[in-house]
Amino acid sequence: MTTVNGYGTLSHDVSANRSANDENEPLLGKKSTSAQLEHFREYMTDDIDKRWADLLLLLSYVITGLLDSSAVFIWGSFVSMQTGNTVYLGLGLVAPTAGTRWIRSGTSIGFFCFGSFCFSRFHRHFSPKRRWVLLVSFTAQLLLIIAAGIIVVVDNGKGNDLRWEVLVPIALVAFQSSGQAVTSRALQYNSLTSVVLTSIYCDLFSDPLLMAGLSANAERNRRAAAPLLLLVGAILGGVWAHSSVGLAGALWTAAGLKIIIIGAFFLWRAEPKPTSR
Repeated sequence: MTTVNGYGTLSHDVSANRSANDENEPLLGKKSTSAQLEHFREYMTDDIDKRWADLLLLLSYVITGLLDSSAVFIWGSFVSMQTGNTVYLGLGLVAPTAGTRWIRSGTSIGFFCFGSFCFSRFHRHFSPKRRWVLLVSFTAQLLLIIAAGIIVVVDNGKGNDLRWEVLVPIALVAFQSSGQAVTSRALQYNSLTSVVLTSIYCDLFSDPLLMAGLSANAERNRRAAAPLLLLVGAILGGVWAHSSVGLAGALWTAAGLKIIIIGAFFLWRAEPKPTSR
């Protein structure tokens, strides 16, 4: 049976087949997109392989050096390593009217502790080494640094008095610093907190295999690299702090390094899945 129209004669069967094909095409396209989304979801929920992930934690020591050296120079308090802040706080409590540094140090300690509380529970609730969890953690750290950088740029170096333009950036950067420390626990490199060096110095020079070959003692290598990288960061932070760019330069550099870490975690290989027999 055929139908005639202005364009010629068309078979009913052919028309039906075309209609069926047209209906199938978008369905196939949807299926392909759905499969890609499912693959991406599985990729993001993979646990990352912790092997060599210590390199990313070591890079965090550069960030700590950057932020702490410039913060101490500009604000008079640390934003990552809280031992010095605890000393400043103790000195300030003895003579609270002699200065305000102890208030800035106390702010840093308080928000570092609060950040540790939040980041640790976030990792613990959603699985510590899951890819998307690490990405969200470091993205949050990045956004906090960017927010602090914007405030510092707008403030334009008007001093380190007790103003919100000083206290809020200190709180934001201290909060994000705790995320780096928590990540070292999540990846099971407990010595690479990026905020402590005294114990690393002790463990490094107490190591009975201190003089072993380069490939014979990985833990020694990490402990040796950590203070060197923090020193590099501290030098860079000091350069920024003494320049016209100031503290903002250190914050933007730290933000750039965070982006590198985020990209690395996104591309990092997944933890091998156990094979079933």
